[in-house]
Amino acid sequence: MYTQFFNLKQPPFSIAPDPRYLYMSERHREALAHLLYGVNSGGGFVLLTGEIGAGKTTVCRCFMEQIPENCQLGYIFNPKLTVEELLLSVCDEFRITLAPQGAGAVSVKGYVDAINRHLLESHAQGRNNVLIIDEAQNLSADVLEQLRLLTNLETSERKLLQIILIGQPELRAMLARPELEQLAQRVIARYHLGSLSVEETGSYIGHRLAVAGAAGPAPFPRGLMQQVHQLTKGVPRRINLLCDRAMLGAYVENAQQVTRTILRRAAAEVFAGEAGPAAGRRVWPAIAAGVLAGAAVTATAAWQLMPRSAPPAVPAVPALALAGPAADKIRPGAAVAVVGASDARLAGAAGAAAIGTPASAAPGAAGGAAAQPAVAATSDAALRQMALLWGQTVAAGDFCPAAAKQNLRCLFGKGGLDDLRLLDRPAVLKLIDDPVAPRFAVLTAMDGQGATLELAGRRETVGLQALASRFDGSFITLWRTPRGWRDEISAGDHGPDVDWLAKRLAALSGASKPQENRPMDAQTQRLLREFQLSQNLKADGVAGPKTFIRLNQLGGVNEPRLLAAKPGVAVAGK
Repeated sequence: MYTQFFNLKQPPFSIAPDPRYLYMSERHREALAHLLYGVNSGGGFVLLTGEIGAGKTTVCRCFMEQIPENCQLGYIFNPKLTVEELLLSVCDEFRITLAPQGAGAVSVKGYVDAINRHLLESHAQGRNNVLIIDEAQNLSADVLEQLRLLTNLETSERKLLQIILIGQPELRAMLARPELEQLAQRVIARYHLGSLSVEETGSYIGHRLAVAGAAGPAPFPRGLMQQVHQLTKGVPRRINLLCDRAMLGAYVENAQQVTRTILRRAAAEVFAGEAGPAAGRRVWPAIAAGVLAGAAVTATAAWQLMPRSAPPAVPAVPALALAGPAADKIRPGAAVAVVGASDARLAGAAGAAAIGTPASAAPGAAGGAAAQPAVAATSDAALRQMALLWGQTVAAGDFCPAAAKQNLRCLFGKGGLDDLRLLDRPAVLKLIDDPVAPRFAVLTAMDGQGATLELAGRRETVGLQALASRFDGSFITLWRTPRGWRDEISAGDHGPDVDWLAKRLAALSGASKPQENRPMDAQTQRLLREFQLSQNLKADGVAGPKTFIRLNQLGGVNEPRLLAAKPGVAVAGK
């Protein structure tokens, strides 16, 4: 209905599982890495849980596309089965021929014997068997115990059947029961897929719009991302429902961008039981019907006749309120990134708002919450002070886009002092001395006893324990990109950044100097994985910001450092 109005080729927020719209957040990548790790770890159980709509099926499909060629895959998506029905389904999935049983049904022993023969034959041929059970929270205790018994068959090196259980959070509670303790002890990898962060929510929306052919002004201003995240709890399926209805509202109002008012009304409709009174529940269907039927009242008039009993406005969120654990990779097109325990994750357009861009500067802010100029000014001043440590005076305007023009990238993080120690570079910290009005300080030095902060032009030395109690975990740092950097590098890529990466890896490993303008081949990817493993990074063979940062540090690149620094002085090089 609204696709032509927004110059789109197709609706961007359908809840149908279209592979063209695949978006892998950091949590999805980590979940996938756990599944791949489990397959290569010698059998047993791997557990993946997540809320409804969190993307478990998305991860599962990616995993199924990436399993090694020597793996035979079985997939059961309707686990409300008896023990006999489950065993029959396993035989069907692995194309196991049952031995003749004569008259009557096949016994449990008959199924198990056939499965065991198949597993032994597969092992002799160098093949592995992986069984995926979706919606595993519906499995009965008897069926779970039978699955455990199936994993008893093993060699001296590995179990012969790998079982992946995918389900909702209650699956974790099931496995915590005393009667399933033996199964729980065989879980070699487990991961709970959380919701998207604020930044990832913005990236997710931008990704789907781009796939749908969006061009020109974004229908969702970056200033709305906090509100979208709060209304949807960062769950992709809820984001789709809300954004689809919000774009319908913008179309009805003849608005090129969704406003906070439109967003609240959309939420009142799609989340009627959560977001507001019943009075507004029939608003959007009525509008849609009116548009489709060509009713006498115009769509704009119908919008004006809508009830004004909107749900309460979403409270303003502090400027640096970053949600969710830290992450790993940056997606193409990002100006800012988020980092933490792994490599980095995309912050997208919403990232600039997260560091304290005044609300009045964001498109569509007029109808939203009031700006927080004091907080924004403080964070902006701290960022510009940190840039001076890099010898850069960043132009006026949004800091991160302006810094990117000077080859400095913002990396947003959520973690602790240990994460900052690993990054080993100055960072802007969000301090919560006053939760109502948080302040931002530049962390310029840290050692085993204390840290040095620059706060509003004053230098302050604090103990690590005291700093940890004042620091909410949100931080921003800077990094300098190599020439031709493209957000992340993976197998098959080539260009100046690949040349830079290959030369650094070869030099560190003592390998011969690689030729230039060569694609990232198996040798370079092997060296990359070995390097990532040695540096406690995710060894996935994809080079993101933390990989580049660590390569710079080990290569002696002249850049500010955090550790072993004298108070107030940044350390350059090693």
